This record gives sequence, C-alpha cells and structure tokens, in this order.
Amino acid sequence: MARKQRFREEEDAAVDMTPMLDIVFIMLIFFIVTTSFVKEAGIEVNKPKAAQASKQKNANIFIAINARGEVHMDKSVVDIERVSAKLESLLAEQPTDVVIIQADKDAKHGVVVKVMDAIKTTGVSRISIAGVP
Repeated sequence: MARKQRFREEEDAAVDMTPMLDIVFIMLIFFIVTTSFVKEAGIEVNKPKAAQASKQKNANIFIAINARGEVHMDKSVVDIERVSAKLESLLAEQPTDVVIIQADKDAKHGVVVKVMDAIKTTGVSRISIAGVP
C-alpha cells in the first residue's frame, strides 16, 4: 500500500511547461512586431572625412553610390532613373523622413546630385550624406 502512495506522489510532482511556452511565444511575437528593420544599401564605400559629422538616429533607408557611379539600394543595383520608384516602394513598407546617402569619396558629384533630386521628388524631408568623423 505504501508503494502505491509513493508512486502517486511522483506523478503529481510533474511541472506543467505550457504557461512558460505561452509567455515565450508572446515575447517572441512582441519583439518581432516592435523591431525596426533597416534597409541597408548593400555595399561598403569609402566615405569622405568630415570634421562636423553627427550620428543620425532615425535612419532606416540607405542609398550607396560607389566610385563607378553605380547606385545601390536594398542590396541591389538601381538605375538612376529608377531611384525614386524604388524609394517610394521602400517608403511604403517603412515610412521615414530621413534618407542617408553613402557616397564614395571618388563618386562623381553629378550622380550624387541626381540621386538627391530623385529623393526630393518622393517627399522625403531630410537627406543626409554619410561621412567619417
């Protein structure tokens, strides 16, 4: 008889994992929903040095221009005429008022100005050019 009682006590001592798993899944969903996704340009460029460089906090969209004049957005090469259309699609996914241009120090000034004009046509209020402090 004592043997049966001890067996029943061991059965009752099991830990229920369901509430803990529920909390973990709720936290996972919370972190996925609240995460801010940054649209990287996709390439590294040699940025020019700037004495008055400051860090932008709200930047989500980056446009890179390499030394050959190629424009990179969202990890792909984009034609200069298509920059505004691509930017509008990125802004539809994640609205922002700041776009950062990462131009190579050897990039042509004309390409950078064309990209800035294309950004202005989409209604973005602030354009920043990345530099190295």
